[in-house]
Amino acid sequence: MGCPENAGELVRFSVAVPEEMLAGFDALIARRGDARNRSEAIRDLMRAALVRENLRTPDEQVIGSLTMIYDHHTGDLTRRLDEVQHDYTDEIVSTMHVHLDHHNCLEILALRGRGARVYELADKLLGLRGVHHGELTCAATGASLDLNA
Repeated sequence: MGCPENAGELVRFSVAVPEEMLAGFDALIARRGDARNRSEAIRDLMRAALVRENLRTPDEQVIGSLTMIYDHHTGDLTRRLDEVQHDYTDEIVSTMHVHLDHHNCLEILALRGRGARVYELADKLLGLRGVHHGELTCAATGASLDLNA
């Protein structure tokens, strides 16, 4: 999927972000000292995302959690979250909903099922406008979880 950084021409593109986010990102880069500049830091993030994508196991049974922070005042986000979740009742084991403040909510979903369905559910939810942050953490079931081995 990804290719080595020096395998081709570099392509320039622009990204619009809030000023505070950019300042925070620059501070993170400076604190970590692990990237020479913004471009290298963004390439590192892109590489990590591509690696995570390659680790997906669509044909395996997986267990995991999906964590989301969202603004429930964004359009009809609450209705859309519910609609998507109702299409995946076999994969959703449990949910927890926490009101963080007047606008923001934290929702955690415990998931189990065929990888392709679990990843599809996460992609649909995290792609909704108004979801500010989210992360899916999964592990394949089977021998890797056998505590008696």
